[in-house]
Amino acid sequence: MTTVIVGRWGKNFAVRVPSAVAESVGLRDGEVVEIEAQDGDLLLRRTAAHATACQQAEAAVAEIEAESRHHRLDGLNIRDLLEEGRRG
Repeated sequence: MTTVIVGRWGKNFAVRVPSAVAESVGLRDGEVVEIEAQDGDLLLRRTAAHATACQQAEAAVAEIEAESRHHRLDGLNIRDLLEEGRRG
């Protein structure tokens, strides 16, 4: 984990992203990112990466829903199946 210092940039705060971290995720100068507060933490996310992740999640949901139509639980419920899986 890399530690950085929060500084001032005009009336705002700023964080410098070390080049090794930027290179590891392919971040480029001038790229647009999103920032949000989540459970008391800061979350910095590449806009394109977030859009791609959302598309992949939506595709996975659609695939699961389509595949689930071909399977029956035969009276079992999800809780029973989870317990059975934990028992191994």
